[in-house]
Amino acid sequence: MDVLPTAYAGRILTGDYSRTLQERTFSIIKASQQFDNYSFPLMPYITAWNQEDNTIWYEFVGQQLMDLLDTTPDNMSRAFRNAIQDQRIFHYTDVSQSEIAEEVITRHQISDKRHNLRKNVQKNKKVEAVYQVALPSGNTIWLKDRGKVELFPGDNITLTLGCLTDVSKEMEQKLFLEQIGYVDDLTGLPKRNILDKLFEIRTGERQRGYIKEFSVLMIDIDHFKSINDTYGHQAGDFILKEMATLISSLKRKEETIGRYGGEEFYGICRGTLQSGVELAERIRRNIERHVFTHNNTDINITISAGVASTEEMEQGSMDTLLALADKRLYQAKHQGRNKVIGKE
Repeated sequence: MDVLPTAYAGRILTGDYSRTLQERTFSIIKASQQFDNYSFPLMPYITAWNQEDNTIWYEFVGQQLMDLLDTTPDNMSRAFRNAIQDQRIFHYTDVSQSEIAEEVITRHQISDKRHNLRKNVQKNKKVEAVYQVALPSGNTIWLKDRGKVELFPGDNITLTLGCLTDVSKEMEQKLFLEQIGYVDDLTGLPKRNILDKLFEIRTGERQRGYIKEFSVLMIDIDHFKSINDTYGHQAGDFILKEMATLISSLKRKEETIGRYGGEEFYGICRGTLQSGVELAERIRRNIERHVFTHNNTDINITISAGVASTEEMEQGSMDTLLALADKRLYQAKHQGRNKVIGKE
């Protein structure tokens, strides 16, 4: 092995590791340095994971990446970890690999999932992810990560040889198109078609043990046709918009409220059936007290709601949960309206 690479801050080349691992690491570092020399639009890196004490560090970091995060090689691991706001992992969903599912890992989940993510990378021998990264400048960018994994069992070391590329424009376009497709024009709430995505995310969180249960709400404005007939459709639209604003102010961060269609709304919240009932009751009470004033005319409305939870079924599908919540909504209607029903 030749002299140590310039500004080397890794551990393998100076540590008690096998000659095979050291020579391999050295050769990859030398090759990766050429990216900086020729200003390729790629940001190479080499990470090492010690499986004995579950630590990870950088053996090499391209200058572009260090400049981007305004950090040094020895502080790279912490700087990059703290900068990640959102992580997307893409999985093939069938054998033919014609469909790809997107797994969204939020910032507060990344720490808990880190060990399992490394295990999966080691098992698949590759890295494929996209990160939303907050820069010291205050800007936010998206970086695509692709890399291969090499295992050195005798040293208990896993090397990841990867490159990051800036895909901010592509991700911004993707998110913009999603927003167009998912957000209701009148109320600004998520549309019905985002329910599939939300159900997939909550189901994944439940399967991985981040949450125990989650609930689905179906909400309907009582006598909405009479409101339109009495006050006009503009008043009806006003009430829908005003109600959406009010509901949005009542929900917590982990709760989602959307427009199902017409005068119907849906909700998804983490927690047991009781949590879902409490959210629905919070909405019902505030709607009942709120005065909707349109063209100097005060209008009072009420809502009915049905709630269903995954705790009530062993393998609940989205259709099953929605059907149960919808059934309870109509029970609330038949029992006099302005009511929340969360069990038979």
